[in-house]
Amino acid sequence: MTSPPRRVPPGGGGSTSTPAHAVRLRRLNRWQAETLREDLADLYVESSRPQAGQEYRGREAFLRRLAGDIRRAGFALLIAEDTAFAGCAYGFPVPREGTWWRGFDGPLPQSIEQLTASGHVFAITEVVVHPHTDDQGLARRLQERLLADHHASLGATLVDQADTPVLDAFLSWGWHDIGAIRRPSDPMALRPSAPVPLRALVLPLGPRTSARPDGLAHENRTQRPD
Repeated sequence: MTSPPRRVPPGGGGSTSTPAHAVRLRRLNRWQAETLREDLADLYVESSRPQAGQEYRGREAFLRRLAGDIRRAGFALLIAEDTAFAGCAYGFPVPREGTWWRGFDGPLPQSIEQLTASGHVFAITEVVVHPHTDDQGLARRLQERLLADHHASLGATLVDQADTPVLDAFLSWGWHDIGAIRRPSDPMALRPSAPVPLRALVLPLGPRTSARPDGLAHENRTQRPD
């Protein structure tokens, strides 16, 4: 079971960074992600702007989530950088047995269940963008590149339903809210809290047709090999 992601929508604040066109994306492997974990945690704290006295707790929670995701099969991380780290996004392929959807309220849409079983769904568990970057579309660039690199047919993510700015940002990028899901706020903590309400979002990446206006097509011949 994955932990609910925390994200910061792009924008806000003045900027002293290089122009948006200078921000480049780079893939990191597991070893590189482990090596840069403290730098990534610094980026998270600077981007999330926690309340005074909460920086350490937020940083440790981020490191626990990152450590848990790094161990997952297919883990992938993208870093955005100009003169310094400007953002990052990471995730992993959703297991075919559907454990990602555990806690979903009601029956899972059949098309999503089929895509999950065929190995075509990639979960984005964290997207972080520094508030001082000039690239206002960086969060979207990161997630689209991450999904494209893994030839996903469907992106999946979870957003705290109380986090209206982040939820609105994802919906504006074309993600669909398919329902509620409940997960512990930090299942890797020593004492996980009670389940919190999250919104399950998906981003269809297939062609839209009159038969499949949502782009959620499923073809058995495209099933990924084990």
